[in-house]
Amino acid sequence: TGKVTTKVDVFSFGVVLMELLTGLTALDEDRPEETRYLASYFWKIKINREALLAALDPALDVTEDAVDSIQIVAELAKHCTSREPQQRPDMSHAVNVLSPLVEKWKPTNEEDDEYDGIAFDKPLLQMVKVWQASDEAAVNNATPSDDSRSSIPARPTGFAESFTSMDAR
Repeated sequence: TGKVTTKVDVFSFGVVLMELLTGLTALDEDRPEETRYLASYFWKIKINREALLAALDPALDVTEDAVDSIQIVAELAKHCTSREPQQRPDMSHAVNVLSPLVEKWKPTNEEDDEYDGIAFDKPLLQMVKVWQASDEAAVNNATPSDDSRSSIPARPTGFAESFTSMDAR
């Protein structure tokens, strides 16, 4: 429809999940007709477990333990790319589906428990809050030579605290 809504973002997120699983881009005119459009191709292969596994990115280390998680992500991708926007989930649903997978697949080695200041031993929401706080602190402590963003206010005067899907209509 050409309208920007939260459901368009959900569709895009679903396509990104498909790209992550298959290693293919959303659109590639050089691919054969049946695989040219990733979303429609993915809907066809998602029906069959073997076809889905065969289409996975070879760079993924797919173990038998990972197959159930891959199918959960694939189902979420399919749900996010439903033809009718009303049938697509909210992003909060996507977070609820993916959070247990983050907990299941977080690094187990002591050395891997922290990456770029993010402690993986915490729940997802808590990790995001710590990351946001450290990012905000870095921006606030930056000198003009460090980062040009320091001269730009975080939120210009007159901007709302948050936006809703109604604001985009």
